[in-house]
Amino acid sequence: MSWQPDPRGLEEVLGMLRDSSSSDSNVQKVVAQRLEQLRYNPDFLAYLSHVLIFCTTEQDSHRAVAGLLLKNSLNQRTTQSSPNDAAATAYVKSTILAGLADKDHMIRQTVASVITALLSNEDAGAWPQALEALTQAMGSEDLDIMDGAFNTLEKIAEDCPHKLDLNIQGANLLDHLVPQFINATGHASPKIRLYALQILQSLFAIRVPATTANIDSYRQALFDRASDPSSDVRRSVCAALGLMLSTRPDKLVPQMENVVSYMAYCTKDNDETVALEACEFWLTFAEDPALRDHLRPFLAQIVPLLLGGMVYSEYDLMVLDVDEEDEAVPDKETDIKPRTYGAKAHGHESNEPSSSAAGGGKSREAAERALDEDDEDDEDDEDYDDDEEGAGEWNIRKCSAAALDVMAVSFGNDLLEILLPHLKDRLFSEEWEQRESGVLALGAIAEGCIQGLEPHLPQLVPWLIQSLKDKKALVRSITCWTLGRYSSWAVQSHPEDKSLFFIPTMEGLLQMVLDGNKRVQEAGCSAFATLEEEAGIELQPYLEPILHNLTFAFNKYQQKNLLILYDALGTLADSVGSALGQPAYLDILMPPLIDRWMKLGDDDPDLIPLLECLSSVSIAAGAAFAPYTAPVYQRCVNIINTTLQAYQVFDQNPDQYDEPDRTFIVVALDLLSGLTQGIGDQVGQLVASTSPSLLHLMAVCLTHSEPPVRQSAHALLGDMAISCFALLKPAIPQIMPAVIEQIVPEPNPECISVCNNAAWAVGEIALQYASDPSPFEPFVQALIERLIPILLNTKSPKSLSENAAVTIGRIGLVCPGKVAPNLATFAQAWCTALWEIKDNEEKDSAFRGFCRMVHENPQGLSNSFVWFCNAVCKWQHPSQQLDGMFRQLLQSFKQAFGAQWDVQMSSFPPVIRERLRERYGV
Repeated sequence: MSWQPDPRGLEEVLGMLRDSSSSDSNVQKVVAQRLEQLRYNPDFLAYLSHVLIFCTTEQDSHRAVAGLLLKNSLNQRTTQSSPNDAAATAYVKSTILAGLADKDHMIRQTVASVITALLSNEDAGAWPQALEALTQAMGSEDLDIMDGAFNTLEKIAEDCPHKLDLNIQGANLLDHLVPQFINATGHASPKIRLYALQILQSLFAIRVPATTANIDSYRQALFDRASDPSSDVRRSVCAALGLMLSTRPDKLVPQMENVVSYMAYCTKDNDETVALEACEFWLTFAEDPALRDHLRPFLAQIVPLLLGGMVYSEYDLMVLDVDEEDEAVPDKETDIKPRTYGAKAHGHESNEPSSSAAGGGKSREAAERALDEDDEDDEDDEDYDDDEEGAGEWNIRKCSAAALDVMAVSFGNDLLEILLPHLKDRLFSEEWEQRESGVLALGAIAEGCIQGLEPHLPQLVPWLIQSLKDKKALVRSITCWTLGRYSSWAVQSHPEDKSLFFIPTMEGLLQMVLDGNKRVQEAGCSAFATLEEEAGIELQPYLEPILHNLTFAFNKYQQKNLLILYDALGTLADSVGSALGQPAYLDILMPPLIDRWMKLGDDDPDLIPLLECLSSVSIAAGAAFAPYTAPVYQRCVNIINTTLQAYQVFDQNPDQYDEPDRTFIVVALDLLSGLTQGIGDQVGQLVASTSPSLLHLMAVCLTHSEPPVRQSAHALLGDMAISCFALLKPAIPQIMPAVIEQIVPEPNPECISVCNNAAWAVGEIALQYASDPSPFEPFVQALIERLIPILLNTKSPKSLSENAAVTIGRIGLVCPGKVAPNLATFAQAWCTALWEIKDNEEKDSAFRGFCRMVHENPQGLSNSFVWFCNAVCKWQHPSQQLDGMFRQLLQSFKQAFGAQWDVQMSSFPPVIRERLRERYGV
């Protein structure tokens, strides 16, 4: 017998649904609690379906709530564990399809969501009645039924398209459906046309064979709908053409002139959603190097469109055009974006030149983003997806600027020739909106067009600096951003006379840091951080006025801009390094930081960026930071201890307590790393004399469930190995097994930096056993078995391969006999991993270890000798010891080869032969 509702149960459910719209918070709370209790009751699903389909006298909004609850419950119940579950689900299936014909559009949409949830949790083909009902309803003469079917199919195509890709009686369902969807793009109802286009786009995006087979008909359908009266349909056509351009450009290239004309027309559409989708097409076009030659003929047509798109819209101006001094107005919570703190990762600088010709400097926050090797998001888009360029959401202005940026990189001076006349008109326009958009465009082309712009920059940069005095705050803020993009040029131009461009740029941005308008403060502070990154140690002569300026901003800034100020101070410390360690400079810098330090509680989120800033300051200041070390150290230890205790409580009672914020542990560990690097062996006194024990807390963090915590713990372990190994040494036998566990050949993406830091820390620990390797030897085999596969794995991120190679070399320096037998396995990969990183002590120690391994097992290099020689030649400044080891090894090999040496050398590239002869006489 099929399920039937109990009248009392039905009345209770209806009562809850009615109460769900109550404005009384207590009533809402009771309803939420009761819904949570019923969520896993099988009968509850059936009641909700009954209300949605049959209780037509109820308010449609109450029925829709029932449907949404039903959909959510179905998505949370992936298995049927009892006969009651099966009966309730069977009842839902038997009733829900009737809702496709409901007269209310909202109910039909809700029914579509429920059907999609049911299908997504079933095996493909397990509910044939649904697919049969949907395909029949597609041809109904009742527009409501047809709407319900297409709405449902659109949701299925988006959420679980593979449920449609099945064979029925030997024929593929989509082979039957796709031509019908294409035909439906010409339906009289704009809703049906839109649904059909959205379905086809979802299927085309995953390259369903049926769409490929019908691609010419699909393309023609898009062209047929190009001038559709519905703006939603036109927007969908633009999106579909953009997708086709990125996946099957061969289908658009023959028609490119018509496509470009259409997209140009849509870029100026009165409906902003259509215009934005068309603008996205230009970005897609520009980002594909294979389409470069197809794009070139249309640059003169596209560039003015992009410039037009960069002018602030009326809506943006309503939100953003605030010229008064608003620095005293507290920020709203919604003004402050959630900030993700990146835990400390150990990496190596490359010998390869920077890829950015201008504007390449990044603040610390941007640099952390760029170091994330697994982040596949487009960095060019990120540059414009920021409040300082407009309202918070992605819009036509940002998309246009991003597209122009990408085109500038692709076409350089060719684009500049087209752009310059338009750009001059805007930069010198009487209308500030036009002028502002010109400044944005000038910033957008900074990287790609720097070569062609250089003759103009001696006039443009002073003009930009003058524009910092514009009465419009939006002009001042965008000028800050653009000056930041040209900060590399300002630093490098006329080094003999800094007063021409560098000092005026620096002074202009510092004035904007103290502007009375919050938006200008934000832009000025961010741009100055970029200048700091580019200028580096060249800022040293100006540190006193810079510090006075930045620290005065503490008196002016609200919460949001304080975050950027911390970033600018941290970047300054990173850039000038030990030059900051003058007591006079710390006397300026530390009082406002200490004042903030005293005001913030240990659980205040605003403490996190302050600790991050202090980490950079402590490293840069070195021993000069000593007066502040003890209280900072103790507070970090307390924060770690308190948060670990909170995790312990949470793990025992996860339903009763909120999960602690791991960021407090991460940033405290990183600050302790900074202190350890800054004050060196003095940190040992703090570790030995404070409670709770840092060694114990660090050991817990090394195996913590959160990867960023483990990552920072291993960074601290490596720093302590360098600075206070005597304290660490007794704990090594207990710590090492946990560290070795983190070194894996193919770590999960979120664990790559954990593995990276663990490998680096092991190398630092190994060096400490140079005088007596015996206590370290028991760990060598397990380490080598993990490190060599990382080195040989072509999928390993570059930084991980480099750290694995360095650590193998360092272990070989201490225990060459244990590692050398494996030399033939990894020698080539080892040499290629390290030959491009800059000369430094880590690289030097690793190569000394490699030489010791070669000395132990020269045969291990027989198949990789040319790779070793190339790595030797890549060195610019090897230490005297390493240089001697290279010379000795090469002479030994020459003697061993005998008469074959010249034959061997003749197979080497000329540059290697010449350098070996010049440097080592071989």
